[in-house]
Amino acid sequence: MNKVTTALSMIVFLFAMGTGISYAEMHGDKALMHAQLAAQHGRKGHADVLTKHAQTALEHAQASQKAHMARAKHMEEAITHLNAAIEHGKAGHADIATKHMNQAIEHIKAANHK
Repeated sequence: MNKVTTALSMIVFLFAMGTGISYAEMHGDKALMHAQLAAQHGRKGHADVLTKHAQTALEHAQASQKAHMARAKHMEEAITHLNAAIEHGKAGHADIATKHMNQAIEHIKAANHK
């Protein structure tokens, strides 16, 4: 069973790399896969295998949640800077608006790479 899990993990990883799926989405996919495997084994009465897959699903779900939280925090910061840039742009403060835009860009980039 360990070889199958490793092979499936590699397939998911390679697919994610080829399609641009994010780190969080990749962990979400792995969490779902292991949760489904756990349920299948549970229906067969394999409590020990269910437990192993459930633990792996939990680890991936937690990693996905953490990545999404980091993304959300960066987008929150980007929105703050975008609003400030708009406010300063309307007031004619191009220099200050530009600084806020640069900060927004950095946070957007960080959110997109989590």
